[in-house]
Amino acid sequence: MSKGKLAAQRLMNDCGIDDPTEIPLDLIVFGRGATLVEKSLKNSEGRIVFGKNSAIITINSDIPYEGKKRFVTAHELGHFEMHRNVITVHNDTDATLEFFKNGHQETEANEFASELLMPEHLFKKECAGKKFSPDLLRQLSDRFKTSITSVAYKYFELGSHPICLFYSHNNKVLYWKRPDNYPHFINDRTKLTPPDDSVATEFFEKRKIYSKEQSKQPIWKSTWFELKNWENDNNYKFFEYCIITPIYNTVLSIVWEEL
Repeated sequence: MSKGKLAAQRLMNDCGIDDPTEIPLDLIVFGRGATLVEKSLKNSEGRIVFGKNSAIITINSDIPYEGKKRFVTAHELGHFEMHRNVITVHNDTDATLEFFKNGHQETEANEFASELLMPEHLFKKECAGKKFSPDLLRQLSDRFKTSITSVAYKYFELGSHPICLFYSHNNKVLYWKRPDNYPHFINDRTKLTPPDDSVATEFFEKRKIYSKEQSKQPIWKSTWFELKNWENDNNYKFFEYCIITPIYNTVLSIVWEEL
């Protein structure tokens, strides 16, 4: 088990928390000995400043989504729980909050926030018997009061249907993930533009954002994956759902196959 997940579970055990959505997050922060402040920040989504015996956590009041504010708060709490003897002042941007982020402290803080907001046993229970879809991710986001992006990564880890993730910024694919033993080979487009026929490219080139009802878009297997010379695109049913954040010019493409 990862250090971040273990720290979150230890906190919930210490505080007697079974479902974190039933307790205001600011009370959890206060109960652990930190002060939570919300105000406008420039070039930062969250900040933690350590004192001798406590810390001040500041969340950017300009974040437009409450679910993301909760995730940033939980991320900073993760730094408080795990890194108080390592850092004195730390600022988090949209880049450091990204789940693909390398670097053990940011990874640990993201894993902590994910487990605190979406405990594994509850997340699996909410997913049980439900077909994967963009609507399911939105339902999980509402259920756990966190960002749909964090839900997508949690589903990648724990969900029953395999999904692939492609993170693009400024029309460049920065990172991608596929499940272990996934049967389809991904064409590596790291540092390249997304595929011409992808939903991601529709946003970057045309600023196209689909409505909730149309957010599940059919694509070819060959859009993101290698098509063998004996394979036929018509024999596969692939879809792409994009979580788009225009203010950061980022797209998280969620791609999956329906059999």
